[in-house]
Amino acid sequence: MWKIFRFMHRQDRGYAFLCLLLVAGQVWVDLTMPDFMSDITRLIVTPGSAMADIWIAGGKMLLCALGSAALSVIVGYFAAKLASNFSFTIRGQVFHQVTDFGAEEIKRFSTASLITRTTNDITQIQMLVAMGLQVMIKAPIMAVWAVLKIVGKNWQLSLLTAAAVVIIMTVILILMRLVLPKFRIVQQQIDDVNRVTRENLTGLRIVRAFNAEAYQEEKFGTANQNLMATQLYTSRHMAVLMPVISLVMSGLSLAIYWFGASLVNGIPVTGPAAIMERVDMFSEVVVFSSYAIYVIMSFMMMVMIFMMLPRAQVSAARIEEVLAAKPAVQEGKGAEGTEKGSLSFRNVSFRYTDASEDCLQDISFEAHPGETVAFIGATGSGKTTLVALAARLYDATRGQILLDGKDIRDYTFDQLYSRIGYISQKAVLFSGTVAENLTFGDAGHPITEADWKAALDIAQASDFVENLPGGQAASIAQGGTNLSGGQKQRMSIARAIARRPEILIFDDSFSALDYRTDAALRKRLATDLAGTTCLIVAQRIGTIKHADRIVVLDEGRVVGTGTHAELMQNCDVYREIAMSQLSQSELEAK
Repeated sequence: MWKIFRFMHRQDRGYAFLCLLLVAGQVWVDLTMPDFMSDITRLIVTPGSAMADIWIAGGKMLLCALGSAALSVIVGYFAAKLASNFSFTIRGQVFHQVTDFGAEEIKRFSTASLITRTTNDITQIQMLVAMGLQVMIKAPIMAVWAVLKIVGKNWQLSLLTAAAVVIIMTVILILMRLVLPKFRIVQQQIDDVNRVTRENLTGLRIVRAFNAEAYQEEKFGTANQNLMATQLYTSRHMAVLMPVISLVMSGLSLAIYWFGASLVNGIPVTGPAAIMERVDMFSEVVVFSSYAIYVIMSFMMMVMIFMMLPRAQVSAARIEEVLAAKPAVQEGKGAEGTEKGSLSFRNVSFRYTDASEDCLQDISFEAHPGETVAFIGATGSGKTTLVALAARLYDATRGQILLDGKDIRDYTFDQLYSRIGYISQKAVLFSGTVAENLTFGDAGHPITEADWKAALDIAQASDFVENLPGGQAASIAQGGTNLSGGQKQRMSIARAIARRPEILIFDDSFSALDYRTDAALRKRLATDLAGTTCLIVAQRIGTIKHADRIVVLDEGRVVGTGTHAELMQNCDVYREIAMSQLSQSELEAK
C-alpha cells in the first residue's frame, strides 16, 4: 500500500488525509450508538423512567445514524475523486516513461505487457484506492476503537472475541499465502492474452491468407484457458473467506449471548439492588455484543480489501518496475557542432544486451555534408542496426559516433532529432489527417504548409494525396491501414523531408516503390536536397548505384567502401550482389 501512496501527488495525499479524518469521525459516530442503546435498555427496565428520556436517547441514536450516512457519502465522493485523479496521474507518468524507452526497453517489457500495465494494472490500483479509503481506513480504526471500548468490561466475553479474531486472521493468512503467487501469474497471463489478441488483429490478413484461423483460435484458447484456470483457483480460495467470517460472527454472537445469559442468571435476585445489578449486566452484554460485532464487521470489510489487495500489490510492483526502469539511451547535457550535416563512425562496435557476440564490429566511415552514403549487404549483415546507431536508437558498445564534429551522446534529444530525419524500415503512420502526419513531432522550428507540400512533391506523393477524399484533410487510419505499402513509404519519406533536417536516414525505405517512382524520388533528392546528407540502406543495387560512397557489410564487418565502379572492381561481395540483380548492360550503364 505504501508503494501506491508514493505514486500520489501532494494534493491527492491531502484528499487521502481528509478522508482519514472523515472516516475517523464516522467510526466515532458508529461506536457511540451502542452507548445510547445501553441507556435505552436501562431506561426501559428502570421503574419511573420518563418516555421523553427514551425518545431523547433514541433521537440521539437516529442523529448518529444520519451523521454516519452523511459522512459515508462525503468519503465516497472524495474517494472516487482521489481514485480518478490517481489513475489519471499514474497513467500519464507511465506513458511519459514509456515514450522515453528505447528499443532495448520495449524488447525487455514487450508491447503487450506495457499495454496491460498502462490499462489493467492501473485499473486494479484505482479500484483499491476507491475502496481502500472507504474500507481499508475504516476497518482497522473501527476494530481498534471497538476493542478499546470492550477491554476490561468482561474477561470471559473478551476471550471469546479474541478467539474469533484469531480464527479469522489465521484463515486470512493461509489464504493469502496460497493465492498471492497466483495473482502475479494472473497479470502475466493477461499479458499473454493481450499479446495473442494483438498479434491476431495485426496479422489478420495473413491469418486468413494462410487459412490459419483454427490455429490462432487454439493459440488464443490456450492462453485464455490458462488465465481462466488461475482466476478460478484464486476465486475459489477467496470465496472461502466470506462464509468463514459469517460463521465466526454468528458463532460469536451466539456465544456472547449464551455466556451473557449465564452471567445474568448467576446473579441472585435478593432485592432491588440485585435486580439493578442484573439489568446492568444485561445492558453490558448487549453493548458488548454490539462492539464485538463491530470488531468482526471490521474484519469483514478488510476481507473485501484482501480480495483486491494482493492483485493490486502485484500491479503496483509492475508499474513501479516500468517507472524505475532507466532507459539505456540517456539524454546528453547539450552541445553545439562545429560542422553541419557530417557524420563519422570511428571503430564502432555494437552488441545487443542478451547476445553472445557483437553484431557490428569495428565500423568506420564518414559522411560529409551533402553526400549520399549507402549501405548494402546480405540479410542480417547489420545494416539496420548501423543506421539505428546513427539515429541513436541504441548506443554503441565501443567506439565513437560524431555528429557535426561532436559525440552524438553529448546532444540533448531536441538538438539531436532536430538534425536528423529518420525513415524506418516499417512505414509507421498515425491516426489523423494527412497534414497532421506530415507535421508530426517537434522539428525545432515551425513546419509550414509550404514545407510539407514541397516534401510531398519530392517524395512523389502529391498525386495520390490529391486523389484521396478530402486531399490534405483526408483521414489516415491507425498504422496507415487505408493506404498501400508504397503510399505509406512515400508519406513517411515526406514527413521526414518536411522537417528540413541536416541528415536523412533511409532504412530500406524504397522497398515498396516501383523502379520508376524510386528513380524519380532519388532524382528529386539529388536536386532539391543537394545540401542534405543522406544515409541509405537498400537491398537493390539500382537504388544506391549513384551514391557518393557505398559501404558493403558482411556479418557485421565492413568488407568494402567506395563508388559503384570501384566496388565492382575490388569487392567480391558487392560484385556478387550486383551481378545477381542487374544485367551486364545495366552494370555498365552510367
